[in-house]
Amino acid sequence: MEKKQEYVLNFEDVRIDDVPLVGGKNASLGEMIHHLKPKGINIPGGFIITAEGYRHFIKEAGLKSFIKKKLSDLDVTNLKNLAARGKAIRETIKEKEFSENLKEEITKCYESLEEKYGKNVDVAVRSSATLEDIPSASFAGQHETYLNIRGKEKLLEAVKSAMASLFTNRAISYREDKGFGHLKVALSVGVQKMVRSDKGGAGVAFTLDTESGFRDIILIDGAWGLGELIVQGEVIPDEWLVFKKTLDKNHNSIIDKRLGKKDRKMVYSKSIRGVKAIKLQKTTNKEEKIFVLTDKEVLKLAGWCKLIEDHYSKLNGKWTPMDIEWGKDGKTGELFILQARPETVHAGRDFTKVKEYKLKKGGEKLVGGASVLNRIATGKARVILDAKDLGKFKKGEILVTDMTDPDWEPIMKIASAIVTDKGGRTSHAAIVARELGIPAIVGAGSATRKIRTGQKITVDTTGSEGVVMKGELDFEIIEHDVKEIPEPETKIMMNIATPETAFEKSFLPNQGVGLAREEFIIASDIGIHPNALLNFKKLDKNLKKKIEKKTVGWENKTEFYIDKLAYGIAKIAAAFYPKEVIVRFSDFKTNEYRTLLGGEKYEPEEANPMLGWRGASRYYSPDFKDAFILEVKALKKARNEMGLQNIVPMIPFCRTVEEGKKVLEIMKENGFDRKKDKNLKVYVMCEIPSNVVLVEDFLKIFDGMSIGSNDLTQLTLGLDRDSQLISKVGNENNPAVKEMIKEVIHTCHSCGKYVGICGDAPSTFPDFAKFLIKEGIKSISLNHDVIIKTTLEVYNTEKELRNSKHD
Repeated sequence: MEKKQEYVLNFEDVRIDDVPLVGGKNASLGEMIHHLKPKGINIPGGFIITAEGYRHFIKEAGLKSFIKKKLSDLDVTNLKNLAARGKAIRETIKEKEFSENLKEEITKCYESLEEKYGKNVDVAVRSSATLEDIPSASFAGQHETYLNIRGKEKLLEAVKSAMASLFTNRAISYREDKGFGHLKVALSVGVQKMVRSDKGGAGVAFTLDTESGFRDIILIDGAWGLGELIVQGEVIPDEWLVFKKTLDKNHNSIIDKRLGKKDRKMVYSKSIRGVKAIKLQKTTNKEEKIFVLTDKEVLKLAGWCKLIEDHYSKLNGKWTPMDIEWGKDGKTGELFILQARPETVHAGRDFTKVKEYKLKKGGEKLVGGASVLNRIATGKARVILDAKDLGKFKKGEILVTDMTDPDWEPIMKIASAIVTDKGGRTSHAAIVARELGIPAIVGAGSATRKIRTGQKITVDTTGSEGVVMKGELDFEIIEHDVKEIPEPETKIMMNIATPETAFEKSFLPNQGVGLAREEFIIASDIGIHPNALLNFKKLDKNLKKKIEKKTVGWENKTEFYIDKLAYGIAKIAAAFYPKEVIVRFSDFKTNEYRTLLGGEKYEPEEANPMLGWRGASRYYSPDFKDAFILEVKALKKARNEMGLQNIVPMIPFCRTVEEGKKVLEIMKENGFDRKKDKNLKVYVMCEIPSNVVLVEDFLKIFDGMSIGSNDLTQLTLGLDRDSQLISKVGNENNPAVKEMIKEVIHTCHSCGKYVGICGDAPSTFPDFAKFLIKEGIKSISLNHDVIIKTTLEVYNTEKELRNSKHD
């Protein structure tokens, strides 16, 4: 018999071009087992009931005419109409019996698994529709999966239930939207040996950043127990980001990891009722406080994900990012790939088109959580806590709920935004919102308590934290076509403070990062004064307790500081790799350091912190030197261990050459030695008149300068830049300031050293930008919101200068 006529096939006999016969999921598994299992990827085997087997069952049971009749007056906009027809079809399918020959083929294949794994072997029964998980059509959780199925009778029930799930409410609605005929789509069922992730862990991986579409990272989510809990949004999973471009070069390419909130897990149920053989169970205190995977396991899994993406990209002749499910067997400790399907949201996107959403004015924050997409939406909230109230939802409202499941999809697609209390970035709500292009905030915690039905709100997901604010706030959408923006000779670089926005901002035209600030990472991701971590054992109980809460997942408190800072730096460096990313060491003032947890214990009160203990003078001070060494170690981890050699460290507010030498010596003692690492450069900020007066002396010990025009203007003119009273006295266009800058640019050129400027002056004052270009500035670093406007202005200025020379 030809393959296309078979009712049951082994996974080993199936390839990706068998989608019409076995559906997207099963075809992909067969493809991977054949091509990628020999390369070392663990994939559990099993067998498939084909689409032909499904059609045979439907025909023999006389169901075709029944289904056609039931759907003849279908109205998907009427939820009661949809639910009634779907339920009737599903129940009728479950009542029918398989033909003897189909039943015999299924049981024979199960017996083969029993011979290999033992009597009543546990299997997963997964549906795979013939128009599901293909590049043009993919949707989260349309059809059912049944786990821990044991014995022939339970298997036959589960297979039939999986087939019936072709007519779930959301699957019917989806096919109507896509224009797929309900009787033309068939459903194949895969039967796989269960991976004992109930005793280990499981999760999801994407071979791109799910929010921005940035292609050079692998996002891995994981939780204890069976993976369905992550998709359902019942837990906030652990999360890792792995950088692809250094993964094959024996680096520790994990550029971020975050401990989730894993307070429960899905495990096997002892009492099997019907085909439901799983239950929810509370995790232990220890499980909540540790990561599901070790770094070594994460890198192994990421390597597999990259192999899978590479295989499918080659197969399709274009970049094919993948959505992958994985499991870790708690009995053997082995990792497995359970499923892989093409990601469809970003795969076909034109990355030369960049949309920016900008609030015109901020508002009062109600709740915050993890952002999905970079959008802003406004509207009336509709709080729904029970599926029975779905009929109350109106088009354009903002859905606020505890969590969603596939039954909610008909209303999710008419929402203007979605906010959930539970879930992470790979939960059902996040996946569906992403596919629909709807902004969502997941894991908001208290949204259903703090937001009322009918309340007008704004959902802003443009930052690392999604924020819900009171009222319908005004915002604008700016669309850019990157292809149409010319590239000037002057390098246009970007200022980046928030690592979470770096991937999205990397799509803007740029030549790298002229200023990556550490302050945001320290304030937001760490939030603890470094000296409090260094002296943790000597702290009082109350402060210790607060720090313990913030550092869950890290036993060594200083390692927490190093890792978190390194991850923040690495995300920025990875986003712009291999372009230069200039990372400035921390430049907090004493009053800013005091706001960190434990800061009041270690920071003096100064009358004028702007001119006090900041920058280089901190780094060699006995009261801060050890804290600075943590920063050096973090930068070294990102640059050397993670392989991000495009990082260039920069020292801020260096008053004297002697200070510079002391700081460089500390860096050398802790692994930053320019004699040993010939690619390493160290820059200094030029923001104090002494940097200009002694510019040649500073350039003898540093590889270049970045002009901090704000501080240089302030100190040249004796201004307090925060004072309204004297704000009109001068700015960067002042002749004294320009003379200073001119001197620095020319001297850097004559010494063959780098010179750039970071600040908003070139975009604020067009004449100042012209001055910089005329004097030969090498790079101008800008905030992202003015980068396109200023790039065009710089290009035109260069053109004018060239023309004037010819004239």
